[in-house]
Amino acid sequence: MATSRQRETTVTITGAGGQIGYALLYRIAAGDMLGPDRPVRLRLLEIPQGIRSAEGAALELQDCAFPLLRDVEISDAPAVAFDGCDIALLVGARPRGPGMERADLLAANAGIFGPQGAAIGEAASDGVRVVVVGNPANTNALIAAASASGIPADRFTALTRLDHNRAVGQLTQTLGVRADEIENVAIWGNHSATQFPDVSHARARGERVVDALAERLGGGDAAQAWLDDTFIPRVAKRGAEIIEVRGSSSVASAANAAIEHVRDEQAGTPWTSAAVVSRGEYGVPEGLVCSFPVRSDGNGYRVIEGLEVDARARARIEASVAELVAERDAVRALGVF
Repeated sequence: MATSRQRETTVTITGAGGQIGYALLYRIAAGDMLGPDRPVRLRLLEIPQGIRSAEGAALELQDCAFPLLRDVEISDAPAVAFDGCDIALLVGARPRGPGMERADLLAANAGIFGPQGAAIGEAASDGVRVVVVGNPANTNALIAAASASGIPADRFTALTRLDHNRAVGQLTQTLGVRADEIENVAIWGNHSATQFPDVSHARARGERVVDALAERLGGGDAAQAWLDDTFIPRVAKRGAEIIEVRGSSSVASAANAAIEHVRDEQAGTPWTSAAVVSRGEYGVPEGLVCSFPVRSDGNGYRVIEGLEVDARARARIEASVAELVAERDAVRALGVF
């Protein structure tokens, strides 16, 4: 059982009064993210219009009487919310509105993630880790990292675990296996429709996924056609599919992916997918926040290097990276960094 002598972790959640924030709070307080021996302090950052919603969530957290939850503080001031922060989940972002160009979306989010990054640089703990959930997540992470003076850029990551989980989910349905029987799926590139869900290194029950698909679908050509025409586009556009079906964007699955992203970064994992700051791996320009297959030893994600990437995969990766470069250049043109 947790005691007051155990190390307490301060977790800041932005957009905490929103749906994803609401779904996150209770699982973090219950220990799903950091485990049963890590007491937490929650710091909820909201815009003034969202404060009442965050206050209501705080009342419910109190009523849950979670043994690991030490306290909850709510603020609309980034400097207050990020004070002493050990883990930051940047969920709140400006969604794309009707008629809004991508450049307008980037400019609007620069006005959010720039100041938040600056506040993290000024107020967070020395060992802070940051995951950006709010879209466009990769470039928002780039903006926040560039604005966080004194914080190493590799402390900032963006969420592509949701895409990773979506890919695994599609494979479970097609191959008739459990999610925990699939390993080494990879998401490359941007968290957008250009992303590349890659199964070339994946295995299901120890068998290469490409071979299992060929057996299931009637040959290698049929398997490749399914990957190109069904699997890749469905994973990449799953968010739009969910909006069409339920009338709003992904909530529970996004919160779950954020929990798993932080859990595996903190506890360690041999393989998952995350958007991290490139050091030039696989020809991705240095400094871009790009999704790769990654591992963690408990001290942050690192790209898994040395994987074979064929011409088909290379073309898809380069297309997504080109989009990231265009977003970076658009943000630079705004004078953000």
